[in-house]
Amino acid sequence: MDTSTSAPVPAPRPETGRAPRRRTPGWLVPTGLLLLSAVPIIAGAMRVTELSSGADVTAENARFFDSPVPVVTHIVTVTVYSLLGAFQFVPSLRRRAWHRRAGRVVAPAGVIAALSGLWMAVFYDLPDMDGVALMVMRLVVGTAMAGGIVTAVLAILRGDVARHRAWMIRAYALGLGAGTQVFTSAPAALVFGPPDEFWRAVQMGAGWAINLAVAEWVIRRGGPRRAPRRAGRATPAGGIRRGEPVDTMSA
Repeated sequence: MDTSTSAPVPAPRPETGRAPRRRTPGWLVPTGLLLLSAVPIIAGAMRVTELSSGADVTAENARFFDSPVPVVTHIVTVTVYSLLGAFQFVPSLRRRAWHRRAGRVVAPAGVIAALSGLWMAVFYDLPDMDGVALMVMRLVVGTAMAGGIVTAVLAILRGDVARHRAWMIRAYALGLGAGTQVFTSAPAALVFGPPDEFWRAVQMGAGWAINLAVAEWVIRRGGPRRAPRRAGRATPAGGIRRGEPVDTMSA
């Protein structure tokens, strides 16, 4: 007669009904951000070249020749913010000293870019296509971008990584608005010609809105996930399973 005992077979884990999340290649996000930044960065470089080479002054560029420091400051800082900030999204760099060191450059560059953009929105003469609505949007976006960076820096100083991540993503999305605005304005301009004040504001606002929507999706997608609840044995009447210790300290 065989008196040996066999080890209990563990019960299979219940199916959660959720497919495993596919990982995005680490190079894909920064590459996309760099491509999105390319057009405004090239346009900014052309503007700096125009100012430094003594080009002809026209109605379109007169405000920049009259006060070149704000626009040059904006172009330089937003270029640093866009290019260096893109690499902050590389997973292999987020947990290293490089991320912290780069952040000490990205954050000030972003704040200066936002403040110089605010200065230009208020003190430069508005082009014919830019109305009050677009100026108000620029003031809101610039303030939100600078405020988001400051909030993110204060959060990481407190050790709140999740809040730091969320606000830096939002601020970076606002800073890259010019890249998306190429796609929200150029096709319509090719088909219908230059927009009036209303459609100019709609097209520019759409670029910022799209970026913010994507930013919120990224924040929620990368947030903490709850562990699936495992199916346990049925609890008998009285709320105590067989062999389970009784807590005599609870009320």
